[in-house]
Amino acid sequence: MNDLTPSSLLDEVRLLIDSARERAAVAINAELTLLYWQVGHRIEAEVLRGARAEYGQQVIGSLARQLTAEYGRGWSDKQLRHCMRLAEVFADEAMVSAVRRELSWTHLKTLIYIDDPVKP
Repeated sequence: MNDLTPSSLLDEVRLLIDSARERAAVAINAELTLLYWQVGHRIEAEVLRGARAEYGQQVIGSLARQLTAEYGRGWSDKQLRHCMRLAEVFADEAMVSAVRRELSWTHLKTLIYIDDPVKP
């Protein structure tokens, strides 16, 4: 440490930086979770109802390839299925909005596959 910088100043600035980073991470996670719900909801509404289910599986693969080409990693078939499962478990946007700031996407991905009648 530079002798000209008091340790209390350094500690306070570190705390400010760390706090801002944590708030930013929570905000980013919340927005991504909402995005994933919206993507899943849209896919479900468009292609996976009734007789269109088989067609929908093909659409998911095609959509995943196109999104990956445009946006890079993170839009695989598996990810799109996670999005759809999130939209299935949390059928209403208000429900997912209530938990998106409290639970990370990783936690939600685990929870949405637990078969429990207590879930919404």
